Amino acid sequence: MPAVLVNPLRPALLAAARSPRLERTVSRLGLTRRVVDRFVPGESEASVVAAAEELLASGRFVSVDHLGEDTTDAAQADATVAAYLSLLRAWADLPVPAGTAVPALEVSLKLSALGQSLPGDGEAVALANARTICRAADAAGVWVNVDAEDHTTTDSTLAVVRALREDHPTVATVLQAYLHRTEDDCRALSGPGSRVRLCKGAYAEPASVAFQSGEEVDASYRRCLEVLVRGQGYPMVASHDPAMISAAEALVAGTGRGADDYEFQMLYGIRDAEQRRLVVQGHHVRVYTPYGDQWYGYFMRRLAERPANLAFFLRSLVSRG
Repeated sequence: MPAVLVNPLRPALLAAARSPRLERTVSRLGLTRRVVDRFVPGESEASVVAAAEELLASGRFVSVDHLGEDTTDAAQADATVAAYLSLLRAWADLPVPAGTAVPALEVSLKLSALGQSLPGDGEAVALANARTICRAADAAGVWVNVDAEDHTTTDSTLAVVRALREDHPTVATVLQAYLHRTEDDCRALSGPGSRVRLCKGAYAEPASVAFQSGEEVDASYRRCLEVLVRGQGYPMVASHDPAMISAAEALVAGTGRGADDYEFQMLYGIRDAEQRRLVVQGHHVRVYTPYGDQWYGYFMRRLAERPANLAFFLRSLVSRG
């Protein structure tokens, strides 16, 4: 199977994702809604509820992220909590598919959007805010996943996840295969009842903590995937790479896992036909669906991931008139 192409501009785009100056510049380019909609269905709650309904109707599951990260404003963290609580209420009327033991709806939380980056007691603030969302999600029958961010937050994030799971045992977390530590983290988190989303990683990380070549990241992903699939938890295979998807299909078949014992995850707007193919073949597929006006960092990381995404963006700029 051919290797997935690596975007040669990835380092520059990942650096740009955290540049306020470049954010202002890109935001003034007059990006058409059509371009941003490729990866973000909209800024409003209504837009993401409509997107979720469409995905559910196609047999796919949904994980929604209210965009925002690295907040140092307690009021903004409170606003993020309020947005999730409102979304959970809005989801009450969604036609959720019957006949599966796996919740079709999930919310994804970035702890830095919940106050983790606040000076002093940021971790405690994020934990308290996450607990508020978890209580509402449990009442609504919705899963919660705590997202990974850059490597400097990993220890804090996993500590928060462990604390949340004391009262909310279905809370999941995300591990990034490009980090040297992740294979060990997979072993520690692959026990009964655990849920782990395994992705390759989307931040710019130094060689001291992360693999730098695509081949090394792929090899790490395969090792981590085998640990999770052979473990006792619920692995979530987050990849668009055909080689990783094939490896996961072979592993779940070889270990005898049933359809409710794992899932594939992909991003909204990327490889839609492949998402549908996996559903037709009987796999659970959950689509990571972001919304909100803080789209810039997420958008730039999507451009960094694949040359096809960047080409789509540049073509749209040329033809926007």
